[in-house]
Amino acid sequence: MRYRLTFAAGLVIGYVLGTRAGRERYEQLKKSVREFAQNPAVRNAAETAAQQSREVAGKALHTVTDRVGDHVPDSVAARVRSVRERSRNGGEDEWGSTNT
Repeated sequence: MRYRLTFAAGLVIGYVLGTRAGRERYEQLKKSVREFAQNPAVRNAAETAAQQSREVAGKALHTVTDRVGDHVPDSVAARVRSVRERSRNGGEDEWGSTNT
């Protein structure tokens, strides 16, 4: 399913970037994408997927922490703690992007 979605997205992007249909067709596609994204079913599915990914990431974090334990150098552990603190405070990371 993921590959089909990626393929479809590639087709749409290729069409938009390579089309000679003009501004009217571009606006029509943009409106369709906006309507699709605002569909309650799509929004619910995206929210569910985001929640599940956060849960899986949390479980993975605990698993890795348990298995790696004290084998991580102090410098790496300190770096992870500082990044975690910044993300909790809603700050930006080094690349200027926020964790939303």
